[in-house]
Amino acid sequence: MNAGDRIYVDRGDQDYEGVLLPSSTPDHLVVKLDGGYNVGVDREDATVEILESDVYDVESAQDEDGTSTVEFDEDLPTVSLISTGGTIASTVDYRTGAVTAQFDAEDVLRAVPDLAGMANYRGRVVANILSENMTPAVWQDLARAIHEEIEAGADGVVVMHGTDTMQFTASAMAFMLDTPVPIVFTGSQRSADRPSSDNVMNAVCAVEAAMSDAAEVMICMHATGSDDRCALHRGTRARKNHTSRRDAFETVGAKPLGAVDYDAISGGEDGVRFRRAYAERGSAELALHEDLATDVELVTFTPGTEPERLAACEDARGIVIEGTGLGHVNTAWIETIESLIDDGTTVVMTSQCLEGRVCDRVYDTGRDLLDAGVVEGEDMLPGTAKVKLMWALANTEGVDDAMQEPLAGEIQDQSRPWT
Repeated sequence: MNAGDRIYVDRGDQDYEGVLLPSSTPDHLVVKLDGGYNVGVDREDATVEILESDVYDVESAQDEDGTSTVEFDEDLPTVSLISTGGTIASTVDYRTGAVTAQFDAEDVLRAVPDLAGMANYRGRVVANILSENMTPAVWQDLARAIHEEIEAGADGVVVMHGTDTMQFTASAMAFMLDTPVPIVFTGSQRSADRPSSDNVMNAVCAVEAAMSDAAEVMICMHATGSDDRCALHRGTRARKNHTSRRDAFETVGAKPLGAVDYDAISGGEDGVRFRRAYAERGSAELALHEDLATDVELVTFTPGTEPERLAACEDARGIVIEGTGLGHVNTAWIETIESLIDDGTTVVMTSQCLEGRVCDRVYDTGRDLLDAGVVEGEDMLPGTAKVKLMWALANTEGVDDAMQEPLAGEIQDQSRPWT
């Protein structure tokens, strides 16, 4: 009896029929029921009958470095599936009830059989962490892994990542990698043992996007609350705007780059449609810029916050301030800001507003900030600005100029929502 077999389980007072899934413990069976739920069954309490063997017909090989490969057709493109952890790359340990990562190419195909036949797959694990535990060091590991996969011939890369910090990691990859192929981040708001899970559609749409013509770092997640299509957000312009909805992600300040029609894919058609300009496949030479300055702080100004909050960042090489409106702080902050800049700290101003751009030339406070040496962050999202400053300090000489130059779609030409 192997994962992928369709089985009938008799427990005397209860019986189940479904597909056997990989289990994190040898003492328990995990069965995917036809209704969508997973159920864990103690092997000692069950009589099991195999109804059909390996209904997914998945075979995989694993390299010495832990990379697993599943091949279906030499004429199909190759997509690398890279896991960093998170809900989408997890299974439930039915002994403890905890969620744990069980990930290689074979695991993914057994969990999402709709992927079979779409591409040839390589799978590798970069990290097995909850996304709140993501660090710049893992970003560097991930950037190197993506670079290696593309260098080895991957036609596209799908990164499976927890949703809570996905926007930061996607931004980091956009600055750290020049890519000739699509790099698509996806995740899951709801775990695979729930009928309302979004893991299947998000994974299928992400693979479809990874085979598209857009050589961008993108986030692929539900576009609506229904299972109809996924939105493709540029990695440097996306934000998670809801804690639990399946369509939690939005592109800030514009429409998404495009969308992936799930029904079209199911019907064997190309499901990707773009509505905005993008970097085309093959337009960039593959390059890795993995250095990051980790001593960068993001500070939010609110009424009553004392300038000592900034003074505590005196050892930072860079500070991004999330200011009010057009990019303002209390005037009592300006002296501290000027002192930090005089001592060599780069200070970038962004706004707490979701739409629009910083402009410190309108009011006296803004003009004083510019005189102190503050760099306007244009319409960059504060989190993206922090990631970019970490990258710019480690990879450029003219940091101030680099922070005001659009490098990966993080700065838009005009702040016109929904254009």
